[in-house]
Amino acid sequence: QVQVVESGGGVVQAGESLRLSCVAAGPGSSRNAMGWYRQRQGTQREFVATITVGHTIQYADSVQGRFTISREISKPVIYLQMNNLKEEDTGDYYCALSQYPYMIREDADWGQGTRVTVSS
Repeated sequence: QVQVVESGGGVVQAGESLRLSCVAAGPGSSRNAMGWYRQRQGTQREFVATITVGHTIQYADSVQGRFTISREISKPVIYLQMNNLKEEDTGDYYCALSQYPYMIREDADWGQGTRVTVSS
């Protein structure tokens, strides 16, 4: 059984930083892509950043240059360093563990989410 657990959310002021962590466990979890998604109030869940098993990285345009995703070598553990946070970054952040090494699809396993609140 796969488990995905996020941590690190909190309340910060605009311009400050936060670091999210995600730990996955289960068969094959260290061999698959992982990523971060978020859901802002009144919107659908959206892509933030992904990292493949080969450490290929993609970012949403809205976070490019401010957020950094990283992954521990050979472990299903990822981080999201979020710098220069903006009010519009407020939302619930979810970690996804893919069933595949190089992409995340709808059948990914998801964590319960961690809330990030950015105030002005």
